[in-house]
Parts: sequence; structure tokens; C-alpha cells
Amino acid sequence: MLTPAQEAVIAATAPVVAEHLETITQRFYPLMFERYPEVKALFNQTHQQDGAQPRALAGSVLAYVKVRQSPETARQVMETVVNKHVSLDIRPHHYPIVGECLMAAIAEVLGEAVTPEIADAWGALYQELAGLLIELEEQRYRAFEQKPGGWRGPRRFVIEAIRQESSVIRSFVLTPEDGGPVAEHAPGQYIGVKLRIDGEPVHRHYSLSAMPNGRSYQLSIKREAHGVVSRYFHDQLSVGDVLELLPPAGELTLIPGDEPLLLISGGIGQTPLLPIAQDALQQGRSVVYLHAALDSDHRAFTQMLEELAEAYPQQLRVVTVFEKETSGDYQGRITQEILAKHLAPNARCYFVGPHGFMGAVNAYLTQLGVPASHRHFEHFGPAKALSAA
Repeated sequence: MLTPAQEAVIAATAPVVAEHLETITQRFYPLMFERYPEVKALFNQTHQQDGAQPRALAGSVLAYVKVRQSPETARQVMETVVNKHVSLDIRPHHYPIVGECLMAAIAEVLGEAVTPEIADAWGALYQELAGLLIELEEQRYRAFEQKPGGWRGPRRFVIEAIRQESSVIRSFVLTPEDGGPVAEHAPGQYIGVKLRIDGEPVHRHYSLSAMPNGRSYQLSIKREAHGVVSRYFHDQLSVGDVLELLPPAGELTLIPGDEPLLLISGGIGQTPLLPIAQDALQQGRSVVYLHAALDSDHRAFTQMLEELAEAYPQQLRVVTVFEKETSGDYQGRITQEILAKHLAPNARCYFVGPHGFMGAVNAYLTQLGVPASHRHFEHFGPAKALSAA
């Protein structure tokens, strides 16, 4: 707990720190990678280069400063951070590294303005935030470990099957090397993957694209032209190869209720929404599954969706939007008019895809009167404001 003097310093200096926080976080990551190169593998370097990761860190720190006086709100606000950390196997020993480098970056950027009193107060604030995250993450690690088929830390999985879903997307079915069961995940969640590529460790998150079955997990991965890990999956991995998985995480899951669903995906954004659709259909809910793709060759899960439509003819409607073909229900891109046509009263809307796609969908839904409480989305990468699109 911060002292009254430290609280006063935080209150007085927060506007200045907030003004320079993005610059601080941009300096923080290179400084940390230089001092502690072993942690570099935890971060997607593409998100470092485009500034997404520093902006996400800055946003998280600012969010915590704003809500920290309300412990319950702070726990809710930090949920996204906790999910990312769990899927990366972040542990207590990582936090002193971050604290040291973050304070060094603050000192570099703000210079002589950082008095011993200011450094002490912000150091104490970081320790408070670190303590909260360590507590929440340990709760999650323990809860998952105690599930049937659960585990703690990395667990080795074998590629049992590979299936081509579209011209650029493949599904990888993974079963435990130890032959044991796997804990159930919530449809819509993602999972952390640990690999070694050219002798270097790398971490990534991928959505679990199939319903839980107690014996395997499925990842469906788009081959990105410049994606180091996605190209490794597509070009080098084969049936029988081994990789490591961390516990599933993520908040984009089906909210209980009986409201109809409008699921809106762009490209690989289908991966969390397909199991959410299956979950909702099994619960008797109505689903419109609206998917945008470049063309029919880039559309994934066609057979699965056809089977679902046959199994739930009264509940499911599948709608396609192809940018470069006329064979879909619509040609071009998703518009507000298309959304309006398929938006049922009081529907919960889930949407995932490229950042610009989600920004546009969010704006359309807002214009159509869908409240924020019924708009649910997830970023493939560091979170950022959809208005930035």
C-alpha cells in the first residue's frame, strides 16, 4: 500500500507521466531486451516494430492508475493483461526485470524531473500493480492445474493431424505426448504456443478453433507472407512433430443468456467465432454467422459450416461476403446496410478480424444502436482502441 506522501506524488505527477508514457514504453522495450535478452522471445517483434506493444503497455499502465482506488474494478481492467500473461507463462521472477527497466526508461525520458521522491512513488506504484498481477495469475495457474487434464507450465503436444481449410489456412490437431487427457477450455479462448525456430525460442498465441473434447486441441493458422511462426507451421511442421502449449486463456467467450448472436468475422477472425457459434447452437440460441473473405478460395471451414447449417436449420444462417467474387451472398466489403439486414433485436454481436475491419464494424454497430454491452471483440495481438482505425 502506498503511503499518503507517495499517493500525493502520484496524483501530482500522473499527468506528466501520462503525457510521456508512450515515449517511455518505446524506450523500455529496447532497454529490457538489451539488459535481459532472454525475455525477448516472449514478445512478437512485429508488434514491437509497429509500436503496437509499447502503446498497449502504456494503455494498461494508464488504465491501472485511473482505477486502482477501486480494487474490484482494477481486477476487471487487468483481466486482458492476466490472460496474455497466463498464455505466456509469466511468473513472479519476470516482474523485477520489468520494474527495473521501466524505472530506467522513465529516468531516461524525463531526466532531472525524476526526483528521488518521484522515483520512489512510481516504483511503489509498480510494485502494487505487479503484486496484483502475480496474485491474479497464480489464481489462474492453480485453477487450471486442478482441472481434470490440467497442467502448469509448458506441456508437450504432438501434431496428430493437419487439415487444409483454405488456400492460406491450415488446422493442426494436437494431442498430449504423455497420452493423458486435456482440460476443457471455453469456446472462443486462445492458447500459448512455445517453439524453437533456428535454435531460438518463440512464443505465440493462437485461437482454439474447435470445441473442447477432452483429448486434443485444434489451432487454425493463416500463413502470413512475412510471419516467421505461421510460415514455420505451414512450411516445416508435419504430423508427429512436437511443440509446447501453455494454459488456454482469453475473455472472448459466450455470455450466458438467450439473446440471438450476430458473429462477424474477417479472414482468420473465424477461429474464435466458430466454436462460439457451436456453443451457442448447442444451447438453442439463434446465430447469424457473417463472414468476409477475399474470395471462396480464402474462405475456411466451409464443410464445418455446411454441416452445422444442416444440423441446426432453424437456428443458424451463414452469410458470406466476398471482396473479389460474386459467388457469395454479397460482393465487396461488409457495410452498415448488410449488418442492419442481419441484426436481430437485442442481439449480442461478436466480431474479430484485422484492426481496420473491427474498427469499421464497431462504428457501424454503434450507428445501428447496439450498446457497448452487446459489442464483443478480440485483438489478434496487443489491444488498441478501435477508434484508431
